[in-house]
Amino acid sequence: MLNLVSASWESIPTQLVKQQRIIAAIDIGTNSLHMVVVRIEPSLPSFSMIAREKETVRLGDRDITTGDLKPEIMKKAIASLGRFQEVAKMHNAETIVAVATSAVREAPNGKDFLHRVETELGLSVDLISGQEEARRIYLGVLSGMEFNNQPHMIIDIGGGSTELILGDSHEPRSLTSTKVGAVRLTGELITTDPISNIEFQYLQAYARGMLERSVDDVLANLQANESPRLVGTSGTIETLATIHAREKLGFVPSTLNGYEFSLKDLRELVNRLRKLNNVERAVIPGMPDKRSEVILAGAVILQEAMTLLGAESVTVCERSLREGVIVDWMLAHGLIEDRLRYQCSVRQRSVLKQANKYQVNLEHSDRVAIFAQSLFDQTFGSLHNWGEGDRQLLWAAAILHNCGHYVSHSAHHKHSYYLIRNGDLLGYTEMEIEVIANLARYHRKSPPKKKHENYRNLPTKDQRQMVSQLSAILRLAVALDRRQIGAIARIQCEYFFNLRQLKLLIFPSNPDDDCALELWSLDYKKGVFEEEFGVKLVTSLENSPVATIS
Repeated sequence: MLNLVSASWESIPTQLVKQQRIIAAIDIGTNSLHMVVVRIEPSLPSFSMIAREKETVRLGDRDITTGDLKPEIMKKAIASLGRFQEVAKMHNAETIVAVATSAVREAPNGKDFLHRVETELGLSVDLISGQEEARRIYLGVLSGMEFNNQPHMIIDIGGGSTELILGDSHEPRSLTSTKVGAVRLTGELITTDPISNIEFQYLQAYARGMLERSVDDVLANLQANESPRLVGTSGTIETLATIHAREKLGFVPSTLNGYEFSLKDLRELVNRLRKLNNVERAVIPGMPDKRSEVILAGAVILQEAMTLLGAESVTVCERSLREGVIVDWMLAHGLIEDRLRYQCSVRQRSVLKQANKYQVNLEHSDRVAIFAQSLFDQTFGSLHNWGEGDRQLLWAAAILHNCGHYVSHSAHHKHSYYLIRNGDLLGYTEMEIEVIANLARYHRKSPPKKKHENYRNLPTKDQRQMVSQLSAILRLAVALDRRQIGAIARIQCEYFFNLRQLKLLIFPSNPDDDCALELWSLDYKKGVFEEEFGVKLVTSLENSPVATIS
């Protein structure tokens, strides 16, 4: 089993905390809410389970007309989350890391639900994209199963989506998420009980058709002569494994981790399930409460995925998204060992991949990022108190601020917002991506305004203030490389509190360069900065030669 964890690329203290740490992770899924409480042993480093909690609330059972989460189900979910908090507190968890997936992601009132959770419980929940969900599932499986440097295909069948992943011990090669899930397909495609032949045939064909693109992506990333093992995670597959074990072995192993069953046996089970009604499925030994309602659709998704992938068997892994959330937290807090070092830089690599995709001038963007972070650092404590995580969002926005040129030069800042917002940046939550996109959106032209929909979409006052202030810093950083030739080597800030004045000393790369265009651009853009921070910005060109920034 994989030992976890080294310092990430972010500016995180490198000394490991020696004492054990206890944290909880919550997965707000389409079918169920799950929580794990774990004890982290930094000296190994690894983690072990202290407690598991589950509540089936069916957030995916949304209003047919509007697509909204239903009020009574939201109320039940909030009550369950409150109970989870009490359990975490009982086990002395220092923090709770919570994520929401498909059902909340797609519901028009999903963000309102998360705002209610934060208001009523004080619990902050990260909304993550399908690709980010797949990445964290990969991390969770990697923490609980030895890959031996061999490629593995991973399938996670949830209530609203199915993630298909190809990865090895070092990195995920393919991360896909498809809108087929056990709850979704049951609600949309099954009206008969037992299911009619026509509905069953359509269910199979629909699942196969929806999965084809993800399967193609996985298979395209396999190298010649590779025959990866298929690993299955989460409730549907664990239930199928439990039923299979009871019938084939006469008992259920103490752990399903590593349990394997064949496509042939799965097909036989599917054919039996399709002939039973819900009451008959519910009394099958090993069938969890309420799982009988959606097990047929989930089993068909697995059957079609295995057929398309050419997999003759599937091996169960009991770790998945929740454990991946734990691993991701450990990565972010500098607790991951060399073995997963490549994963530590997932944010940085994802941003740079997007920059290359949209043909961003990386030399220019890198200089802008350096200036932005220098301004951030030198004004910290005097003009703002944003943290290290916010600094990294500013870095990402600086690198990608000009990506909108890929669409059009005209209004490219608005195109940048759209490309970033819809680009599936990995390692970030949906809200962090929204912040990055907004920062890039406001690097030029109009400052943030309440009438702008993208700005209004930021749910909290703090996030709107962060965008307003950090985008003002980004504007100055862009101005400092106006000619995109590295004319300015470095900057130095001097803050005069009594005068509410910020003096910006500018050191040119070439002492003979008057940097006239950069100074003009700074003067043109400083108004937004001055208004946002309530200071007077004064620039001064210093003639002493200095080394160029790298």
